[in-house]
Amino acid sequence: MEELKPAEVVKLVENNSEIAVIDVREDEEVAEGKIPRAKHIPLGKLAYRLDEIDPNQEYIMVCRSGGRSGRACELLKAHGYKVRNMDGGMLEWKGELEK
Repeated sequence: MEELKPAEVVKLVENNSEIAVIDVREDEEVAEGKIPRAKHIPLGKLAYRLDEIDPNQEYIMVCRSGGRSGRACELLKAHGYKVRNMDGGMLEWKGELEK
């Protein structure tokens, strides 16, 4: 699985790169803040919400520490999506937060 460090994702966000981020944390975790413009789809609902995900877009998957987002990557890859995991998750995020 291809991975990015949070610092790499911060640079992409700050440069307004055409990145798509999906945050798979639970509602209460996301309420504390998420990466700006990230789409929130809890991991447990991801398989049921594939119609919300563009198969032509590459996604960076995010969770608290990198474990759940790794499982999300495996699920999406199995369905043919291009995904990368943010290793270290929001615990290592040093960029802006959107609430």
